[in-house]
Amino acid sequence: MQQIETMCHIQTCNTIIVGSGAAGYSAAERLWQLGQHDILLLTEGKNAGTSRNTGSDKQTYYKLTLSGDGQDSYTEMAQTLFQGGSIDGDQALAEAVGSVPCFIHLAELGVPFPTNRWGEYVGYKTDHDPRDRATSAGPLTSRMMTEALERSVNQLGVPILDHHLLLQILTEQNQVQGVICLDMDLEKLVLIRCRNLILATGGPACLYADSVYPASQHGANGIAFACGAHGQNLTEWQYGIASLHPRWNVSGTYMQVLPRFFSTEQDGSDPREFLQEAFPCYEDMLNQIFLKGYQWPFDSRKALDGSSRLDLLVYQERSLRGRRVFLDYRQNPENREIVWDLLSPEASAYLRKAGALQDTPFARLSHMNQPAVDFYRSRGVNLAAEPLEIALCAQHNNGGIAVNSWWHTQVEGLFAIGEAAGTHGVYRPGGTALNAGQVGALRCARYIAANRKGDPDDLSSSNQDHLHIWKEWIAALRSRPENAQNIAAHLRRSMSDGAGAFRSLSRMEELHEQVQSLLSHFPDPIGAGSGKTGLIQALRLRDQLLTMEVYLTAMMDYAKHCQHSRGSALYQTVDGYLPHISSAVIPELFRFLPDDGSLNHQIQETIYSPEGSTTNWRPVRPIPDRSSDFFENIWRGYRENQNISDE
Repeated sequence: MQQIETMCHIQTCNTIIVGSGAAGYSAAERLWQLGQHDILLLTEGKNAGTSRNTGSDKQTYYKLTLSGDGQDSYTEMAQTLFQGGSIDGDQALAEAVGSVPCFIHLAELGVPFPTNRWGEYVGYKTDHDPRDRATSAGPLTSRMMTEALERSVNQLGVPILDHHLLLQILTEQNQVQGVICLDMDLEKLVLIRCRNLILATGGPACLYADSVYPASQHGANGIAFACGAHGQNLTEWQYGIASLHPRWNVSGTYMQVLPRFFSTEQDGSDPREFLQEAFPCYEDMLNQIFLKGYQWPFDSRKALDGSSRLDLLVYQERSLRGRRVFLDYRQNPENREIVWDLLSPEASAYLRKAGALQDTPFARLSHMNQPAVDFYRSRGVNLAAEPLEIALCAQHNNGGIAVNSWWHTQVEGLFAIGEAAGTHGVYRPGGTALNAGQVGALRCARYIAANRKGDPDDLSSSNQDHLHIWKEWIAALRSRPENAQNIAAHLRRSMSDGAGAFRSLSRMEELHEQVQSLLSHFPDPIGAGSGKTGLIQALRLRDQLLTMEVYLTAMMDYAKHCQHSRGSALYQTVDGYLPHISSAVIPELFRFLPDDGSLNHQIQETIYSPEGSTTNWRPVRPIPDRSSDFFENIWRGYRENQNISDE
């Protein structure tokens, strides 16, 4: 990497990868292995981010079936992904085809995916999965992936610039020219020229207060939108029940062992098992808790009479009634003995097959999934002795930055991979996110190595001026007392209350006006104070405002465009239906119209503008037809490097 010593701290390289999670490290490794060594990995913190710091009972990796005698194919897996709705077929095919080499590569790097005695990578069904394509290395699968890829990147000698905060992507005539970032240790601006930029910055964790994203995760989608990248399916999220301390998904086994739900006042008084008022039949309540493990993400299709009613009740208890909500593994619901034969055949058969008929939820969890118990113990929580506080939390953004089948955005030289890329559509099988991050890294690395080598162009005069603008902004932020943290917290709380799993058009419009006002007057009235933390929070707030403006625009457009709820969100509708919950007081916020499927073959795109973002809808791209592929023609195209192009 060439470095030019100037007062502006300018550096130059061919490709910058922003982010040190599983996707970012994978992109750096792939580029280096493809002979593209003029690269730099830039990160706010090597130990931060979602990949390294989140998981679940057994975090899933989704790939083509690699065990047993069941049939599977790339086309069938692509169709499974495509059927999730509002997903482009070429991306679905790329993720299916890339799943095997990317998975095997991780296994060869040492990620301990289990095999049987014959070496088959055994699998299981996950949500929205018709086959046994899912596998797991345990609660910390993504951390193991990140650490394995990090070891490989370090062994290769890839340069890493730690503690640098991305502030702006510089473009000229819709082409990447470089980035401006903040050296967080020295509190100095750095400008890095580049020809290619890969955003592996994760999802927009800055949006929600009720969130399972780690506190170290922020995202940078707003910065991408501001430079001309489009947003895609920004309305589509996954929300699910998660613990608050630590932030962790309580899916799968955590629910299948049938824990007790209860709530208290803020001071811990008045404990009561609030599910009883909704499910007077004890066995029906147990069956819904069990299904919540299989069907963990909140799903509008299961909100009227399915297991997602539990999410509604948890949200109502905590956010509308102001109580704290807990899972208790010390005793059965209502402290009653469970008669296993009275459960549904699905629940009874599963628990019997697992040998999980012990007397308490904790005993059943320890028997079925000891690593899930060990995780909480390692974080200072003893599930055998204390309850676990929970909430309905934002967990994953299925939408994000729009990319093509090479994970290339509308801005030439700008790529987005991992959760930053909006490739998932409305529904996705559990574990596809980990696969998509690896496939996207491989695809964009191949594209860059084949088509985008060489030095970056000289900076335009307008881009040179941006350094001075940022210096002026930082001086203005320093001149006022620190208030960015409070502003950011207020905005996140407002998003969770009106634009999360339950969305109100009027509340979204009110919040959008607040965001636009703050954004249009930035850096006024925001203050950073004199400390380092205040400055970093104030600078991150700008990305949060940009992100919120674009996401709220997309959500408001959807609410006006189609009153039907889909995916993991309910849009309040006066002429809709209320969930079937016995004798419970159900607020009007939960009144909705189920999805009619009318938008399944369309994708919503959102384009940022300082004057206000806009949206449009386009048809999905179909799964490519490869029936006319002929080996000699494909081979010639491969030899002549014609198979790696945007066409």
